[in-house]
Amino acid sequence: MTGFLTTQTFRLAAAACAGALALHTPAVRAAQGPQLPPAQVRAEGQAPAERLTLVAGKSIVLDLPFDVRTYQITDAETADIVTINEREMVINGKKPGTVSLWVWGDTRRVEYEIVVDPGVTTLQQRFQDLFPGEDIQVSVTQGALLLSGRVSNNQIMLKAGEIAQASSPEQRVINMLQLPGGQGSQQVMLQVRFAEVNSRAVKELGASLFTTRSGFTARSTTQAFAAPNFEDNAQSGQQAVQGLVFADYLNLFFFQRNEGIGGVVKALEQNGWFESLAEPNLIAYNGQEASFLAGGEFPVVFTTANGGISVTFREYGVRLRFKPIIAGDMIRLHVRPEVSALDFANGVSLGGGRIPALTTRYAETEVELRDGQSFAIAGLMDHTGQEDKSAIPLLSQIPIIGAIFKSRAKREERTELMVLITPRLVRALNPDEVPPLPTIVKPPTGGRGGGGGTVADYLAGGAGLIDAPARGRSGGR
Repeated sequence: MTGFLTTQTFRLAAAACAGALALHTPAVRAAQGPQLPPAQVRAEGQAPAERLTLVAGKSIVLDLPFDVRTYQITDAETADIVTINEREMVINGKKPGTVSLWVWGDTRRVEYEIVVDPGVTTLQQRFQDLFPGEDIQVSVTQGALLLSGRVSNNQIMLKAGEIAQASSPEQRVINMLQLPGGQGSQQVMLQVRFAEVNSRAVKELGASLFTTRSGFTARSTTQAFAAPNFEDNAQSGQQAVQGLVFADYLNLFFFQRNEGIGGVVKALEQNGWFESLAEPNLIAYNGQEASFLAGGEFPVVFTTANGGISVTFREYGVRLRFKPIIAGDMIRLHVRPEVSALDFANGVSLGGGRIPALTTRYAETEVELRDGQSFAIAGLMDHTGQEDKSAIPLLSQIPIIGAIFKSRAKREERTELMVLITPRLVRALNPDEVPPLPTIVKPPTGGRGGGGGTVADYLAGGAGLIDAPARGRSGGR
């Protein structure tokens, strides 16, 4: 009994001494002042965020070494969190992207960087199944799919890019697959030749007979062409002949003054040819669209909803749009050449003016060519024919002389457009490769009137061609 009391008394004394000593320690004095939260104390020496990678549409289980009190994720549409118990969480990948996840416990906080890939593993396996033996690697950058490696031909290179784009339509595909023998140029110069030929033929034939006597006046006309008008008070100097006023004498005119009989004849045949040629050269980067326009703009006036007048401009002329895709030594082109011209005949009258219509011809296609090869788009033909006939009833049916009472106008237009396109792989010139600009070097005359030769002989750089090689020093230039 005495031993038990002694032992208990010793324990009480030891606890009292420990409490007295604790009151004088710095830790207890610090606890009596402002105390920082455990998470904030942990953040001062926090380790960098751990990266977790998963594929969109799949999940991973996250095991934590402490009990989870709360968590926070930056974008729930990229990945969401489901808590299983106090120490297990399931992370579900929903769409490609990178988000941050913070998890708080009682005394600590951890941070994770969650990267959701757009099914790269599945796409890599698909390439291996479709193209066995080809070295095609798939990686993910910020918002883009990157294809790298080497393939045997350009068809596989283009097909791989199309499959990658179809598997991830919301992401940009960067195709860096290399081909054997491929050139390093990533720019394409397109040499285009537009040739347009327009032929026009017009044939017009008609006659008007008239007579003026003291007792009567008479006239025949089909109204197809101008005919004389009768006026009793016709003044001289105004194309007037004995009470007749002529708006147009047409081609053939005859009038017998004594008898007062005459006639006007329209017999016209016209032929015309028109040729237009444009030769634009345009450079575009691989996969980027470029456009060219040689023409102009015309104003279109229209009325706004509040009654005001507004003006907009429409373009016309020779236009070219193209988008090149370089696949080794092959060039895939999406081209759209277009030729448009103003058409006042089919225009619209508005506000005292006439707004012309547009006559447009274009072609849109995709072709594959090698560097320097050409292809032509021809057969863009437009053939328009119009024939107008007028006749006076009964009189036009009289044999032989019935043709006098008929009129005919025939118009025919034929237009043909041809486009010749040549793509070339180009690169920038180094400073020592830039040819000199043409300059005129005056020859020694040796006196008045000396020298001789043509101006082209004195142009340094090859007869005035800027891209011609310079002549050697041995040539005396």
